[in-house]
Amino acid sequence: MMMSSMGRPGIGNRESGIGKAQAPATRTPACFSHSPFPIPHSRRAQRAFTLLEMLAVIVLIGIISTVVVTQISKNVDKGKYGAGKAQLMTLSQKIENYALDNGSPPQQLEALSVKPANAPNWQGPYAKESDLKDPWGHAFGYQSPGQNGSFDLIFYGQDGKPGGEGYSKDLGNWQ
Repeated sequence: MMMSSMGRPGIGNRESGIGKAQAPATRTPACFSHSPFPIPHSRRAQRAFTLLEMLAVIVLIGIISTVVVTQISKNVDKGKYGAGKAQLMTLSQKIENYALDNGSPPQQLEALSVKPANAPNWQGPYAKESDLKDPWGHAFGYQSPGQNGSFDLIFYGQDGKPGGEGYSKDLGNWQ
């Protein structure tokens, strides 16, 4: 009966239990599980923003929002001024349609939305009440007969008053 060295009892086989590598039976404490050097948890929890850091962030947000709001308001005014110019031309066409139907331009702009007594061929309404105000809510200037034609229609701009520069500059239907 010949046995190989693997089959001999007591020498590194499964039955004998000798020659097996076994892990040590020690337990690692929880505070050492992530780092070989323990760091108290209270120091990590105390890290926060200082009052000075928070004030700096608030000031920066304020500066950025001021710049953004200023740019947006400039673009809104530019858009309203452009819409006012277009509305001036459209309203001028509506006055001319009224004049074609009735022989002359209306004495007042309100005659475009409500039939006046002296308009026998009135085919309106030619305009809505909201069409008679510019994008800023001001009334258009109107004169019939006008100094520059059968009627003068004036868009006064942002300020709603005669004269002005920039977005407050006046525009007339004759320009």
